[in-house]
Amino acid sequence: MACNTHSEKSMTTRLYTHPVYLEHLTPPGHPERPDRLRALAKAFDHDAFEDLVRLEPNAADADMVLLAHPQEHYDRIAASIPEEGFAAIDGDTFVSPKSLEAALTAIGAALEAVDAVFTGEADNAFVAARPPGHHAEKNTAMGFCLFGNAAIAARYAQRTHGAERIAIVDWDVHHGNGTQDIFRDDPSVIYCSTHQMPLYPGTGALSETGQGNIFNAPLSAQSGSEQFREAFRTRILPAVEDGSPDLIIISAGFDAHHRDPLAELNLTADDFDWATGKLMGIAERKCGNRVVSVLEGGYDLVGLAESAAIHVLRLLKG
Repeated sequence: MACNTHSEKSMTTRLYTHPVYLEHLTPPGHPERPDRLRALAKAFDHDAFEDLVRLEPNAADADMVLLAHPQEHYDRIAASIPEEGFAAIDGDTFVSPKSLEAALTAIGAALEAVDAVFTGEADNAFVAARPPGHHAEKNTAMGFCLFGNAAIAARYAQRTHGAERIAIVDWDVHHGNGTQDIFRDDPSVIYCSTHQMPLYPGTGALSETGQGNIFNAPLSAQSGSEQFREAFRTRILPAVEDGSPDLIIISAGFDAHHRDPLAELNLTADDFDWATGKLMGIAERKCGNRVVSVLEGGYDLVGLAESAAIHVLRLLKG
């Protein structure tokens, strides 16, 4: 599809978030907790973000889940929601009474962000939602994730806005096995991931290439800025550029930050700023600045808030 590049230097950036995300509860001590979004809200309550357009999304219709998952998967999740307390999907993944509503509202936020960048209401958007999504395979909820938020957004952009090619760039420290599973046989969507390996979930090898549309760049434990940026320069950015996407979706996990307790990469907030800028450069050249960033991981509250703040500032300032 044709892409009209915007001429303005400043970006129109939307932030989508909703109080219901705080009502997706996990057991005490669980790393994927409501305090993650409270930390982001505090970070964004600063004069530097005065131009950020803040919106509360609507919940997506349940049939939007079917863009990336079968009906049986949705039905299993819906049936697992408890009337009170917690229910375990697996050893890591829990739901509480408001979890399905939160998950559908996370999808709704991603879809509204896609609408905004395709209608020109915004250049880019950041979706501060939970539960996250990139570990949710076609038929399996896992890794704190119920549904593939980024994957559903990509399918929606194709169906609703005629996008022919989409690039999903995932810099979460854990490989997005779910997103890869959904698109491994679909060359219209490029999936690019930097991640620590070996690490949960055990996927993401260089040899996993799908239909030539999967580009993994695994990083060894203790890798830092130099190794991350080299992987981006040599593998991720060329794949995105060559794919000439109509939309770039970022699976923005911030758990590769050196403070994060769940992994051993040593990135700083400046690395996320750099990577954001590089992707925005491709978006400017290829697809009218259209970038939708969806929160994934990030479990140290200081590292998460610092990294997400610099990421969104780059989206705002260009």
